[in-house]
Amino acid sequence: MSERFEEGAEDQHPGHLTDPDAVAPERAAEAALRPRRLEEFVGQQVVRDQLSLVLEAATGRGRTPEHVLLSGPPGLGKPPLAMIIAAELSAPLRITSGPAVQHAGDLAAILSSLDEGEVLFIDEVHRLARPAEEMLYIAMEDFRVDVVVGKGVGATAIPLDLPPFTVVGATTRAGLLPAPLRDRFGFVGHLDYYGSGELREVVRRSAVRLEVELEDEAAAEIASRSRGTPRIANRLLRRVRDWAQVRGTGTLDLEAAREALRVYEVDERGLDRLDRAVLSALCTRFAGGPVGLSTLAVAVGEETETVETMVEPYLVREGFLVRTPRGRTAAPSAWSHLGLAPPEPQTGTTPPLGRF
Repeated sequence: MSERFEEGAEDQHPGHLTDPDAVAPERAAEAALRPRRLEEFVGQQVVRDQLSLVLEAATGRGRTPEHVLLSGPPGLGKPPLAMIIAAELSAPLRITSGPAVQHAGDLAAILSSLDEGEVLFIDEVHRLARPAEEMLYIAMEDFRVDVVVGKGVGATAIPLDLPPFTVVGATTRAGLLPAPLRDRFGFVGHLDYYGSGELREVVRRSAVRLEVELEDEAAAEIASRSRGTPRIANRLLRRVRDWAQVRGTGTLDLEAAREALRVYEVDERGLDRLDRAVLSALCTRFAGGPVGLSTLAVAVGEETETVETMVEPYLVREGFLVRTPRGRTAAPSAWSHLGLAPPEPQTGTTPPLGRF
């Protein structure tokens, strides 16, 4: 299987240790840990079984499989699955991303150079520019693109036939996909967060690829702090490996795992420094809320978007934070996790008016 990378496919942006998005410098490290075949992929049993049927049936008929859409939170393995699809089909793989395709001409250049049976992987497909989306509709359904020659009243659309190919789209926000584009995908698979047992297996397999000795207790400790996300689990594993190499015995045991994660400020529930700062500000400065998101972001010295996209989803999912029409409030588990006592409820006061 050959891989072709389109320019702009990797957006560089800062991240935290528990950020499920990948930053450019670590993509090479991730690539070394990725599974190569469908049977090596850990977790997502339902999606794996469904995808296996789609690929085997298409191969048996001697045809290219239907277009595939993979949706779900970041860090769960959508790019590896796209690469596995190409490997299972013994087909070349072309990789690009929605932000990299901002003009219809960019997409036309990619589509017109595809070979028969090639797999085109579009990461963050919901971020395609509208002209490119409209061109992709036709290409996915009719396997052709209309190339416009000339300008104004003299412009002419020349249809260009394309060989059969398979589009694999990945999105973290399926709701932003326009219905016409979503309907072109014959198979839609949704990836869910991993359980602790599955993450332990991910960590163990990654340790073998990294050629480090990992004890079962350390694997369980790393898995329990990984937020149900394999990308975070592998990232924590590499940090534990660093600690064991520099300050430990070289073996990734329970002590190495706990000490390394203490150094990197990832606690037993998977919360990092910023997560705890948000909860602490909410509980100590605003008496548990409700408080607006922008005010909370200012209190911890971060951008509103950072708090909303990187911190809030996990805190809400784990029951530490509650989103209400009046703002964010701290759940009882937030006070307990910080070792604080919640304030006594006030009596004899007029309740605030809600929204009508």
